[in-house]
Amino acid sequence: MGDSSVNLWAHLIASQQQQNQEENKIEVMYERRRKPHQQHTHKDATLNGMSFAAAAAGGGTNNTNKNRVSWNRSLSTRGRTSIAVGSCLDVRPQGKQARRKGKPALPKSKGVQPVSFEKEREYFQEVDAFELLEESPSPKHFSTWAMGNQNDTVPIPHLCSRLEKWLLSKKFNYSCGPSSTLSKILETPYRNLESLRGEVNFSILSTPKKSSFKDTSGFPSIQSRFNEEFITKDVHERDINSRKSNAVSESVKNESCEDVEVAVKKLSLASTSASSVDHVNPFSTLLAVCGQSAPTKLLDLFSKYSDPENIVKVGEGTFGEAFLAGNTVCKVVPIDGDLKVNGEAQKKSEELLEEVVLSWTLNHLRRNEGDTHNACTTFVETFEINVCQGPYDAALIQAWEDWDDKHCSENDNPEEFPENQRYIVFVLQHGGKDLESFVLLNINEARSLLVQVTAGLAVAEAAYEFEHRDLHWGNVLLSRNDSVTMNFLLDGKQMFVRTFGLSVTIIDFTLSRINTGEDIFFLDLSQDPELFNGPKGDKQFDTYRKMKKVTEDQWEGSFPKTNVLWLVYLVDMLLLKKTFDRSSKDERDLRSLKKRLDKYNSAKEAIFDPFFSDLMVDRPL
Repeated sequence: MGDSSVNLWAHLIASQQQQNQEENKIEVMYERRRKPHQQHTHKDATLNGMSFAAAAAGGGTNNTNKNRVSWNRSLSTRGRTSIAVGSCLDVRPQGKQARRKGKPALPKSKGVQPVSFEKEREYFQEVDAFELLEESPSPKHFSTWAMGNQNDTVPIPHLCSRLEKWLLSKKFNYSCGPSSTLSKILETPYRNLESLRGEVNFSILSTPKKSSFKDTSGFPSIQSRFNEEFITKDVHERDINSRKSNAVSESVKNESCEDVEVAVKKLSLASTSASSVDHVNPFSTLLAVCGQSAPTKLLDLFSKYSDPENIVKVGEGTFGEAFLAGNTVCKVVPIDGDLKVNGEAQKKSEELLEEVVLSWTLNHLRRNEGDTHNACTTFVETFEINVCQGPYDAALIQAWEDWDDKHCSENDNPEEFPENQRYIVFVLQHGGKDLESFVLLNINEARSLLVQVTAGLAVAEAAYEFEHRDLHWGNVLLSRNDSVTMNFLLDGKQMFVRTFGLSVTIIDFTLSRINTGEDIFFLDLSQDPELFNGPKGDKQFDTYRKMKKVTEDQWEGSFPKTNVLWLVYLVDMLLLKKTFDRSSKDERDLRSLKKRLDKYNSAKEAIFDPFFSDLMVDRPL
């Protein structure tokens, strides 16, 4: 590598001499590096030898040595670096770097005085010598309390807020004298039964009001039923707990601060939650809402509508079975049990409570009275709701097995239920077959389906801020009759729609949301993430995911756009899954409706779409 460097410089010197002979005006720009003791200019120090500009100048002459090795080959051959590369890396003049500003000079008259911490040192020495006599939080263990210079720490148990308040009152009681009575500390003085009876507020079913609706005037208050059932029991329990608390207060009256932990444990055993919710059994609440004092047997309920041998199973779902008893359909849902139903955990009483209230509330839309502003018959009529207990009777098991022989049931045989199994039974009108199995004849029936569903949702939105949130084609029932038109009352305005002999019934309000004017009932779907993990491309599960996006996973609020999403779903089902007599123009109209539905924010807006205009009439036909 050293030989390569010598040859290279030799070629450079020869080339430079030839150039100087031909052009005398050109100054010498590159010279050999001077010895360290020689003084050189800033230009020489910066360039430090040859640059690529010199190479270009040398290469531009006609007298360049033809035997000179190529620059590239000389500077880098097979990955090796020439000695000249170091001097050729940067040929640009380097600017002067700004000098860092130092600290300002001190005045000559004043010298630097060292900082004195004598006062601080004296203060902390005095503090360290002082022995703390009061309780104080330990900075090293935030969940413990330390006293004085003790090394042992006592953990504080998890307490309710009122007991924590009591503990803090003991902490700040520096005299460590006798404590106050429990009623004073907890700020809940003892009251007699009569004064307490008027102040009991049962909030288990209440949520903050958002609006008031006239249609709820005839609806029996859920709270009134609940109060009649539990007010005496709650007052009695509160009286007993108050007496127990006062007794415990007397026992700890003369205790010192050292007995705080023992006193807290005694209070914790005798204290109850401030809310009456803790006293309430959800199953008892469900009984009260259904107007029952005790559960009935399944067969006793079915026998009111049909002979046991005439009971027929007509459908099934993940959480229950549907049986035909006379002219009614009985939907049986097991609740509160440990046995899994079709691979799923059984629903709880508090979950079914919402559907019970929804069913009774929507019944009032069927009343078209003088002071009613919204009415329709689209939602299934509920005749009765009962809580039952016991095993499946032989007649019901036989009906289930007959269905299994014909349709190969996907559900578990109900004979596996234990003797103490509980159920909630909805006795409903028979609405017909679901859309999945119903055979539509022509485009008019398809249009009648859409307009009836849209009008029904619009009426429920106006009356109760209703959202179905699960309107797949299994929850839309269809039947044929002799009707020509159907009446709807929307915000006080009469509407008549053409039915073409088709009757539509909407069922299953498990996931629905409603505002009765006194309470808001909804199912928090954020607690069921599996609902949104269905296969992509499936229209039903895609609609669940769209709902989640619209609601931002906050399911208590009013989002009528969810109703429109299910209308889009139904249009997709008609286009993709159902076959009926239709033309290419009919399909184009359905696709155009689907696009326009995306722009609507509620069924109340969608009902006035041009697709439904010729289905609206001024009077019954």
